[in-house]
Amino acid sequence: MKDKAREQKWVRLKGFIKVTLVSLVGGLMVTAYLNLPGHSGAVRFAGEVQAASHSSVGTPQGLPDFVSLAKRLTPVVVNVSTTQSSEGGQHTFPRSFGEQDPFSEFWKRFFGDPMPRGPFRQKSLGSGFIINRDGFILTNNHVVENADKIVVKLSDGREFLAKLVGRDSKTDIAVIKIDTDQDLPTAPLGNSDQLEVGEWVLAIGNPFGLEHSVTSGIVSAIGRQIGAGPYDNFIQTDASINPGNSGGPLMNLRGEVIGINTAIFSRGGGNIGIGFAIPINLAKELLPQLKSKGRVTRGWLGVVIQKVTPAIAESLGLDKARGALVANVSKDAPADKAGVKVGDVIIEFDGSGIRESNNLPIIVARTPVGKKVPVKVLREGKETVIWVAIGELKDEEVFASAKGTGNLGLSVQKVTPQIAESLGLDNADGVVVTLVEPGGPGEEAGIRRGDVILEVDRKSIHNMADYRKTISKVKKGKGVLFLVRRGETTLFLALKRSQ
Repeated sequence: MKDKAREQKWVRLKGFIKVTLVSLVGGLMVTAYLNLPGHSGAVRFAGEVQAASHSSVGTPQGLPDFVSLAKRLTPVVVNVSTTQSSEGGQHTFPRSFGEQDPFSEFWKRFFGDPMPRGPFRQKSLGSGFIINRDGFILTNNHVVENADKIVVKLSDGREFLAKLVGRDSKTDIAVIKIDTDQDLPTAPLGNSDQLEVGEWVLAIGNPFGLEHSVTSGIVSAIGRQIGAGPYDNFIQTDASINPGNSGGPLMNLRGEVIGINTAIFSRGGGNIGIGFAIPINLAKELLPQLKSKGRVTRGWLGVVIQKVTPAIAESLGLDKARGALVANVSKDAPADKAGVKVGDVIIEFDGSGIRESNNLPIIVARTPVGKKVPVKVLREGKETVIWVAIGELKDEEVFASAKGTGNLGLSVQKVTPQIAESLGLDNADGVVVTLVEPGGPGEEAGIRRGDVILEVDRKSIHNMADYRKTISKVKKGKGVLFLVRRGETTLFLALKRSQ
């Protein structure tokens, strides 16, 4: 009888393929048999369980209750769609969260390929979340930047025209508002400084236009620097984030927003488990200014800094590599007036220790303009405290290269001390690329926004005058060699001036 029973069991399982699943919770191993095409019958489990075989099928013990969280949080997430008009020759790719584009391919896929020349209306799609019952919504700047029309769709299907309240391109944060007579559900803002690697998180948004999709994962890293700009401090997560999620919330298991989903690292435009979110504490710092002034005022120290490497630390007599080495001090800047000198190593700013050089720009930017703060420096092996009255970081005017002086599809501006400081350059030399025209010679050659042009046609470029003079001598159709600095590396790129 036993042999016959085994034979009948095998007959029932014919047409099934054996698959072994290993649970990451509890080390449970289950062998399943999946139905092959052309064979009827439901999936059956053979019962080869190497743990408690009486466990019921359902949510594995120890996992969060994502169902309750999704029901509670979905109503606070909104769909944000925008329409942007553009004239021929003036359009660009939608901007990312910083002035550089380490994920340019991703942003192309995020909003679609560049439109052909000529007047057109470009549509884009993103997410956001309600932070106030009166209709204030947080999203990404790149979702709403240059939009002529912003439409917000709630989870119940209602649509509203939204107005832009304030935005900040340097951190890629924007605030929009809708007007409604009814109170709206709101998302509680958590404390992103308390996040720990390995913590469960939930992402809600509109990936690829699929409204209110919920995904889960963990915090993969915190304080991530990805070269997006001077204020990089991203939360990395493996919760699935895809095009359309941008501007949506990243939430903890308490139902609090701890990040704004902003970007992914991707080879083909889809999620591969590496997503980035802006810490919500940064947004909370900027919210009062964005609501009241529509923009953000930042503190300015007026120094160009560089990383203290182990070799530099040894040469300066430091016990270890730490702090930010002052490579240049802008004339009449706050640091200059206070007595900061080239060669000083800033190890503390207003009571906050400076472990890495890229910590300093963020802390300085957060400092109120006019506040007098103590700056501790190491000078010739001795600690010195210098009191500095913080100035205001001004947005620099962008100088576009004239059509008659290049036709390279680039716009550039001079590297000011402020830009040099934000890019971590040793000095304010050269010109920086501020715009790359889609389909132009610059884009085809691989030039990116944020590249610093050091040489053109093997001639050094120190300022805008050098750039214009050199470019004007380049003949149409002739190749020209550019030497650019990108991050900590330099590379040559060959461009050909358009006819």
